[in-house]
Amino acid sequence: MKTFSSFAAHALALGALASLLTACDSTPRERQAVVREQSRKLDTLARQGGKTLARLGRQTAQYDAANRARRAEPLSPARKKIMAANLLGPYAGHLDAMMPATIGGPYQQLLQQTRARRQAWTDRDWDYARAVYADVNAALARVRLDLPARDELRVRAWQAEFVALQAGHTAAGLHAATRRPAAAAGR
Repeated sequence: MKTFSSFAAHALALGALASLLTACDSTPRERQAVVREQSRKLDTLARQGGKTLARLGRQTAQYDAANRARRAEPLSPARKKIMAANLLGPYAGHLDAMMPATIGGPYQQLLQQTRARRQAWTDRDWDYARAVYADVNAALARVRLDLPARDELRVRAWQAEFVALQAGHTAAGLHAATRRPAAAAGR
């Protein structure tokens, strides 16, 4: 991204230079030489920007392909059960029995554990956490029509936080994938 900001800075500099040149006592041939030189610099920056965009595109596509391949592999039911026990604590295995008055407990427990553990999670751990989150959402769907509005707002806030934590992990992974030089990215 630094390349794009420097490209914009050079473009502004060229505009400023052109306006300065018209006000000075130079010959048309001198002004033409300066403009040619600045144009070459802009062309170089544009080529570098294009190469950067192409590299970022390749690295983003590789990151996306790796995520799709990982997600295509089925989750282990045993490992999902362990992750549910870790994330939901006393609510694990009892989601089918949730009532409108108790549905907030699993969300609260899930968020507390997600906040505490997310830094150490791999992409696959997030896959399991998303599966547990989907189970809690399924329990909510069963009682949602009987849920008071104030409780639903709290649940929506917890859902938004979980999605934000997950998006933060995805953004960090994408950032790391696109920060690597093209040679290290398997190119």
